[in-house]
Amino acid sequence: MIELKTPCTSEDIEKLKCGDVVKISGVLYTGRDQAHKRMVAALKEGKELPFDVCGQAIYYVGPAPNKPGEIIGSAGPTTSYRMDDLTVPLLEKGLKIMIGKGKRNDVVIEGMKKYKAVYLAAIGGAGAYISNSIKKCEVIAYEDLGAEAVRRLEVEDLQVIVAIDCEGNNIYDRRQEYAKATNV
Repeated sequence: MIELKTPCTSEDIEKLKCGDVVKISGVLYTGRDQAHKRMVAALKEGKELPFDVCGQAIYYVGPAPNKPGEIIGSAGPTTSYRMDDLTVPLLEKGLKIMIGKGKRNDVVIEGMKKYKAVYLAAIGGAGAYISNSIKKCEVIAYEDLGAEAVRRLEVEDLQVIVAIDCEGNNIYDRRQEYAKATNV
């Protein structure tokens, strides 16, 4: 298991290989479809983003409301392909880590290779478990989006898997190759 602390450098990212299990600690930012649309629009208009994405991680999550005494509600990953058309501009600005579930398209993978970024998979359906790794949560932008607002999360030992590394090696492709080889 690899321990990773955010923010990250390209050198940190280059050490991560497809299939590695990672325990990530530090700051993550949340962002889903609507937040990504606003961030990309801001970039096109020459405006500042709600946070400096350089070296950072975005977790594709829209957490459930927290119960009294809890930091955050269930915080399971969102299907990542929904952000594919909005990802490369953030990679160009230095985004290093994306966390979600499911496949990514070829344009995103090429962007990851060009800008030295990785895609980490969190376990779908494990939102309550994942929320245990979240130690602090605050909305920092687009509060009107509710669950899709941008949040700053402080996490400790959030376990994820390197689904696509910065060389383009893809765990989803490997799964298909394994299935063909074993006739599964």
